[in-house]
Amino acid sequence: MRTSKRSSLIHLIYFSRAQLSAEPRERARQVADIARHAQKKNEFSVITSLLIVDQGYFIQILEGERMSVQETFQRISGDIRHRDVHIVEWREIAKREFVTSFAYVLRTPANDALFQKANLAPMLQRGTPKASTIHALAQALQADTMAKQGIDHLFV
Repeated sequence: MRTSKRSSLIHLIYFSRAQLSAEPRERARQVADIARHAQKKNEFSVITSLLIVDQGYFIQILEGERMSVQETFQRISGDIRHRDVHIVEWREIAKREFVTSFAYVLRTPANDALFQKANLAPMLQRGTPKASTIHALAQALQADTMAKQGIDHLFV
């Protein structure tokens, strides 16, 4: 008799409307503040994640143990900087794909081609982003960031 082992390692993808300043410097300060706090909490909870900030939206992938991700997502859902929080995907995974406890990427001229290729904006505006599109963009952004740091491959 074969039994299936359930993994307690999951990933969750969500998006929300970002409640941040319209002024670029203040918005950058707010995102840096989020990063500082999230990195500490994620390290404690053994969560890896990538946050994408684009055109008034937060899009994030969280990875970790089921309970840690659930608690983190509940905290995010209650944060006043997020509005209209929606889960896009919640599933078990065999291994992590993201390397840091908290990384974030803002859309810039340097990475704009990756955002344009993903074409997430219309999906976000309709409230129907695809998990596969978000995942592919997140992986491309992580690879781009690593390449700029001189890292050509990842052992996860």
